[in-house]
Amino acid sequence: MDTQDQKQQQLQPGPDEPFIPTEHANIGGQRQLVLKSGNTFAVYDANGDMHSGDDGLFVNDTRVLSELMLTFGGRTPSLLSGNVSSDNAVFTAHMTNKPLPPIGGARTPEGVIHVERKRVLSGHVLHESIVLTNYGTEPSTVPLSISFKADFLDIFEVRGAKRGKRGTLRPPVVENGEVVLRYIGLDEVERTARIQFTPAPDVLSPTRADYALHIQSETAISVYLSVTAVTYALSDASEESKRNAAEAAECAPESGRPAIREALVDAHRRMRERRRASARVRSSNPLFSEWIDRSLADLGLLTTDLDTGPYPYAGIPWFSTAFGRDAIITSLQMLWLHPPLARGVLRFLAAHQAREDSAFRDAEIGKIMHETRKSEMAATGEVPFALYYGGVDSTPLFIVLAGAYAERTGDTELIDEIWPALELAAGWVARHCDQNPYGLLDYQRATEHGLVNQGWKDSHDSVFHADGKFPIGPIALIEVQAYASTAFSTMARLARARARGDNKQTDDYERRARHIREKVESLYWMPEADFYGIALDGKGELCRVLSSNAGHLLAFDLVERQRGEAVARQLESALFHTGWGVRTLAAGQPRFNPMSYHNGSVWPHDTALCARGLAHYGDRSAAVGILQALFEAAVTFNMRLPELFCGFTHQRGERPIAYPVACLPQAWAAGAPFMILEACLGVSVDAVNDEIRIDRPQMPEGIDWLEIGDLRLGEKNVTITFRRVGGQIIPSVDGEARVVAVL
Repeated sequence: MDTQDQKQQQLQPGPDEPFIPTEHANIGGQRQLVLKSGNTFAVYDANGDMHSGDDGLFVNDTRVLSELMLTFGGRTPSLLSGNVSSDNAVFTAHMTNKPLPPIGGARTPEGVIHVERKRVLSGHVLHESIVLTNYGTEPSTVPLSISFKADFLDIFEVRGAKRGKRGTLRPPVVENGEVVLRYIGLDEVERTARIQFTPAPDVLSPTRADYALHIQSETAISVYLSVTAVTYALSDASEESKRNAAEAAECAPESGRPAIREALVDAHRRMRERRRASARVRSSNPLFSEWIDRSLADLGLLTTDLDTGPYPYAGIPWFSTAFGRDAIITSLQMLWLHPPLARGVLRFLAAHQAREDSAFRDAEIGKIMHETRKSEMAATGEVPFALYYGGVDSTPLFIVLAGAYAERTGDTELIDEIWPALELAAGWVARHCDQNPYGLLDYQRATEHGLVNQGWKDSHDSVFHADGKFPIGPIALIEVQAYASTAFSTMARLARARARGDNKQTDDYERRARHIREKVESLYWMPEADFYGIALDGKGELCRVLSSNAGHLLAFDLVERQRGEAVARQLESALFHTGWGVRTLAAGQPRFNPMSYHNGSVWPHDTALCARGLAHYGDRSAAVGILQALFEAAVTFNMRLPELFCGFTHQRGERPIAYPVACLPQAWAAGAPFMILEACLGVSVDAVNDEIRIDRPQMPEGIDWLEIGDLRLGEKNVTITFRRVGGQIIPSVDGEARVVAVL
């Protein structure tokens, strides 16, 4: 994923030291669960408790609630189950009491009080209900306590960054029957969390609410709470700003049954609408269908409705914000099933394209953003990520996505709308290629604050020579050349289709695309290894390392057939294929470590791109094998593929090994199965020619039929069902769209 190098820079490892993740007690010990609504997300354990560490309620990259604990008589209740609903809208935990101390008489035995804890996010408000039911034969008095705390840490601080100075953390206070937690940041923004309770606690202090609940036999009592985040910019002295902030504080939704009911209805409706916007995928295999459903639900959870349209935030907890590269790859994964996602991403990225140069932000005119943040440290300039452009691949990939979207939808209006941004982006790529002695697209950070490596493997140690030494810059990554060449080909095709501009510009785009392809073959090919090297350094020396980056060349059909087939064979071999997915680095290479972030781990999105390449240069059975491998991994991860996991070889009877601080869920991990499925089925949707093509489809064993329903082609809807018949996969079509199949 992105910005791992940020962690490394903040923790200041030596140049050859491995990254050691920040150690928190809850990592690896308990399963973390999440909810998200817009720019707000919550992370907690299966009981629903937040323990600091990585837990908390986060709003705009600030942790406004670091602890929220539920206890009976000072003891945590026993967990029966705790899960988020299948649509990711609501969290529910079922618990029961441990033996309770006698209060005013009889002792309450263990296991007679059932506790249902339900939680939902709505905007910047966390709603929660706690329903206690007494299944005992006698009345019971339950000493219920809810404790809470707020540290208002910036997301970068939670991840390990050390700050020389912080803002002012106000002491928590009780005001008008609610607890108010306040922090005034160095960015002159006051961040407030207000905690309300219904009914009022027997005792309310700035850190805890205490109840003594008298529950008759076979009856239930409910307690409701809400946490509302309010932000006020102190530097904005306008009367309207002050009035809006005051109204936000006063009109915060009260806790109670009507409030949480309304929030629940809204959350389920929102997720349902997102699901309906996409084509349906069903199969004869219940487990496979569950994986597909969970992946779609995770994409729905991570998608945020912005003014420019839907946008998939990268992942929770570290990357719940807009990233360029991640959103583009996710949109490409989902394009055949859900084109509106790509439309929203293209419009947002065009609106945030760099219009001026800034070394601090690694920005240059025409460049597409890498990351945006709304936190205090971003606002004060302690980190450059308020709007950061330190990614070499987002700009060409932006063009690639636009071309793929136009072919998939025929939406020329959007291309007209963003055409100035596309030309600026192509101009940036062209200028950088012209500055490189070989006409390639390279990168080098502008200041020491930026990312050292600016491809998708952006950790400090992800690019190196065969002797393990780090290269000098600028660095021209192999996969970036595939993106750049495809971007120029795309611009030529779009310009021709628009029938505007002169032929000279179109010819120049085509010449540039062809030149990069030729240079890839002459400069990156390693005949002794039958593989392409990972990068050229600033001296023009090839980093002769076998990495999954070469698989991206195949995914974009960039290389000669014979060489592509040789690369495909190696990607399928035990050097790369773990049995769970494709390693980022071949076993036996220098710096290989299956527990590393980028040098031997398995990333589902990277595996999906390699699978797409295998389908192009090998045969579809290789892609099918990878889909099967990732499916088996997903089963062990509760049907949710993480951002990455360790690259150890699959051993009989063992599970894949988790990476300790991987985001879960992660957008391009959730989108991975759909890109591979598209490759396996050989489906391509071409709205320009008004047809759907199916080329030699295959499916994993254990699936007898698979249905793609409500697949949109312009104004038409079509359902395609693939069935296993006599050793072949036979598609049948229901709908008016033209389908061309090669079996």
